[in-house]
Amino acid sequence: MNLSSTEQDYLKAIFAITTIESRSANTNAIAEHLKTKASSVTDMIKKLAVKKLVKYEKYKPVHLSAAGIKTATSLIRSHRLWETFLVDRLKYDWSQVHTIAEQLEHVKDSELIDKLDDYLGNPSFDPHGDPIPTRNGAFPVREEITLINMKEGQCGTIASVLQDDESFLEALNDLDICIGNDVEFLKQISFDQSIKVIINNETIILSETMASNISVQKI
Repeated sequence: MNLSSTEQDYLKAIFAITTIESRSANTNAIAEHLKTKASSVTDMIKKLAVKKLVKYEKYKPVHLSAAGIKTATSLIRSHRLWETFLVDRLKYDWSQVHTIAEQLEHVKDSELIDKLDDYLGNPSFDPHGDPIPTRNGAFPVREEITLINMKEGQCGTIASVLQDDESFLEALNDLDICIGNDVEFLKQISFDQSIKVIINNETIILSETMASNISVQKI
């Protein structure tokens, strides 16, 4: 099916809201996610419903059809593989690749994406720690906990970040924090809910917001 990049963006947004964020994809949620007007969302959802990519009833949340899920998953797979290529092979910083991958993900060539996957060694996770769907659309799963929810004395490895905002990733760069770092949770400071941790053998204090957007695989 020939879809515009805007239509593809809507499908990916609905998937993110309903599956990744576990929220209802109502008109306002989709508009907020895509930073657009609610009236524009309604018009596009009706078009996607005609193409049988979404299930839509007036005043009710939107759901992706099986075909919509397949398309959204394919876009996510493409996006995350391109991010991996940009970081691992072209040596882009992880804070720079999201916008570029947003453009590359719309390349309509599934054979190219499969070859890219093979070239990269079939990675399971992208540079931000997000799972890369397989050719069959299956998402790799691993148990993670946000850093803010760890207990005193717990240790783990930084596995993913929960947002790809450039300023957030640059802040992590400034602190020399990246995927794969070992971390030990020391204590939470009651005054502002910030936390004290050991990362890279250094004791640092992270804000509640930052610690809420870092996920750890416990040891």
